[in-house]
Amino acid sequence: MDASGGSMHVLMLPWLAFGHILPFTELAKRIARQGHRVTLLSTPRNTRRLIRIPPDLADLVSVVDVKLPRVERLPEDAEASIDLPSDDLRPYLRRAYDAAFAEELSDILQDAGPGRPDWVLIDYAAYWAPAAAARHGVPCACLSLFGAAALSVFGPPDALMGHGKYVRTKPEHLAGVPDYVPFPTAVAYRGFEARAFFNPAFVADGSGVSEAYRFGKCIQGSQLVGIRSSAEFEPEWLQVLGDLYQKPVIPVGLFPSPPTQDVGGHEATLHWLDRQAPGSVVYAAFGSEAKLTSAQLQTIALGLEASGLPFLWAFRPPVDADEVTAGLPEGFEERVNGRGLVCRGWVPQARFLAHGSIGAFLTHAGWSSITEGLARGVRLVLLPLMFDQGLNARLLVEKKVGVEVARDEEDGSFAPKDIAAALRRVVVEDEGEVFGDKVKELAVVFGNDEVNNRCVRDFLRCLSEYSRLLQG
Repeated sequence: MDASGGSMHVLMLPWLAFGHILPFTELAKRIARQGHRVTLLSTPRNTRRLIRIPPDLADLVSVVDVKLPRVERLPEDAEASIDLPSDDLRPYLRRAYDAAFAEELSDILQDAGPGRPDWVLIDYAAYWAPAAAARHGVPCACLSLFGAAALSVFGPPDALMGHGKYVRTKPEHLAGVPDYVPFPTAVAYRGFEARAFFNPAFVADGSGVSEAYRFGKCIQGSQLVGIRSSAEFEPEWLQVLGDLYQKPVIPVGLFPSPPTQDVGGHEATLHWLDRQAPGSVVYAAFGSEAKLTSAQLQTIALGLEASGLPFLWAFRPPVDADEVTAGLPEGFEERVNGRGLVCRGWVPQARFLAHGSIGAFLTHAGWSSITEGLARGVRLVLLPLMFDQGLNARLLVEKKVGVEVARDEEDGSFAPKDIAAALRRVVVEDEGEVFGDKVKELAVVFGNDEVNNRCVRDFLRCLSEYSRLLQG
């Protein structure tokens, strides 16, 4: 980068999950559109199936394929979390990622020529990256794809790394609002969520460290932290986070996927949507990470059926069965024929959500899906399943843009009537108008390209100013 703050070269290291690679790619394109160069690291299979760089940005965005080493128990072609038949295999994917990407980063940083990056922008998993960047005098920024509210509940970096006042040593430590949050809120884990989340997140796994440790180390070692959020949406939580981290916390915008995707053989589905009344259809999808069981999917199916509403379901087969029809009650597709569509395999989610007939989104409350739904002004029905999703759901209920499906407080189970009731509350009942008004307001924040690009410009300005300080 030149001393006047001209164009920069940003190296990006997303984690190997669809919900991480896609937003990093979208941000890479937005950074390139501001005239900066980007090098994006991923694996060959992920590059082929996920990363699309428009021809006009090809000179500014370089995609580097990093081959994963063979790791015991990791399936041959597993290059993203969606490829893993079981969550138990996640540590082995992390181990392969650590080995391959740490070496690639080191090779890139050792090149003292003009191609060396000015910044390394890392995802939570690359906990070894800040130290590697520091050894070569290159600053590092951590980009969180979680919102500020969820990150605030996780706590400061030392707690994530297993020490300090707010360390989480048992699930109950997650099941309440931390005392450093200075305002009333219900954003906390429920008991069943805390019990399910604690072990995979806060206990060291087969990769040698815990998920929380990775996050804490990334935040601690980075010069600043970018958050996939906006000051218009959660200003109070961004403030909490800045106080917790004691370093700049900068919203980088929401950058939802644009609804310009190729429909990939779903023309008939779009024609079906064209025939439905405006705002009448429920779109149901639960992301690429959650591995639902047959029992859970059957309950969701019966709930969609009982709601009486037209629906479009992006269906992924259950984790505990192989057959194509597994997870659907007997005769379900015949009974809902004409009123409901079950789409298997990949779907153009952003394209569906942008369709005028979609009125509600039954979602797992993953941050990427929330971003896409709110960008299109769609009301949310929330069925959180893992990770930060319970915290996101509480936040969205507080912001009055959706309702959460009622659950058993002890085990988190839900019944068809709970799904149906939540859907009807948002789509049919008078209360739905309140949600509709609120999501329209937020669509201006989430879906407005100029607002999102302004956030990206502000973030890049911070990077540039920090680089100038380093250069003296």
